[in-house]
This record gives sequence, structure tokens and C-alpha cells, in this order.
Amino acid sequence: MSSGVRAGLVSADVLQREKQELRKHERSTKHLEEESRNAQAVFRDKSGRKRNLAQEQLEQKLKAEAEAKREEQYAKWGKGLAQERQQQQNVEDAVKEMQKPLARYIDDQDLDRMLREQEREGDPMAALIKKRKAKENKEKEKPRYKGPAPPLNRFNIWPGHRWDGVDRSNGFEQQRFARIANKKAVQELAYKWSVEDM
Repeated sequence: MSSGVRAGLVSADVLQREKQELRKHERSTKHLEEESRNAQAVFRDKSGRKRNLAQEQLEQKLKAEAEAKREEQYAKWGKGLAQERQQQQNVEDAVKEMQKPLARYIDDQDLDRMLREQEREGDPMAALIKKRKAKENKEKEKPRYKGPAPPLNRFNIWPGHRWDGVDRSNGFEQQRFARIANKKAVQELAYKWSVEDM
């Protein structure tokens, strides 16, 4: 039978011997049973190597944190960085205004600065102030090339402000523009020839 004992009509001696053999076998495997009860499960990958679950969990946690951080960054970019800064500035200004007293007096510096920055219709000094602001903004702009018109290039890029006006190219741009112009002229001529008989 599957249990290891004989089936059918068996004498008592044979049964006794089989029981003793089963007990002996159980005693010999008892220590293995105890060891296997307290044993840790071993997880293996497809190739048969042992897996370190703690290390894998740590890696997954780090990966999830990096992903969450990246998603947060993209969400922040999606809202718009300048808009977020403007909203923060508006909140700070509102908090600052709430802390001020309701009545404003003539010596209130914030009120004075706000009124000075407003532009009014018919203000004789407004033109001078605009000129000064334009001059300050103009100085911040990058210098541009101011010489004679440069030769054309494929991307219509203007030369830098330090360019001396000498064309040091290998002539590829001019050849390209000549090919384009020639192709267009041939197409136009072919079209005129094709519709001439009509």
C-alpha cells in the first residue's frame, strides 16, 4: 500500500515488524521534521538562484520614492513655475496687507510707494519715467550685430555682435540656395511650357 504496509490477510508477526519499521523510520526523520518546522522559506528566481527579498523590497521602495518625486516635479511643472511663484507672492502680499491696520495714514510707506508706481493719464513726468525704465531695460539686452546685411543661411540665424563681416564658410550655403532657386526656376519654366498650348 502507499503507507508501506502489506495489503490483504497478514499475520500478526508481519504486522508487528511493519509497525516497528514504521516507528523506526519516523524516529529517524523526527529531527528533520523539527528542523523544517522552524526553517525559513527560500525563494528562488527562474534561474534557481536565491532571492534576497529584503534587498528587493528596499530597491522597490527607493524606486517608488524616486518615481513619486519625479511625478511631483512634473505636476509642479505642469502647473507652471512662474504661475506658482506669482500665486505665492500674491498670498504673501495678502497676508502682509491683512496685518496692516484698516486705517492708513499719510506716513504709510507701502501706500506711498504703490501710489507712486501708478501711471496716471496726463502726468507730465510719466514720459521721463518711461524713458528711464526703457533705458534700464535696454541696457540689459544682449548686443546685436549692426554691420551690413550678412549672407543668408539655412536657419536665418543672425551673426553674433563680434562678427567682423568676413564670410569664412566653404560655400555650401550659397550652393544650396542656388540649387533651390534653379530647381524652382526649372519647375516654373516646365509649368509654363505645359500650359502654353491652352
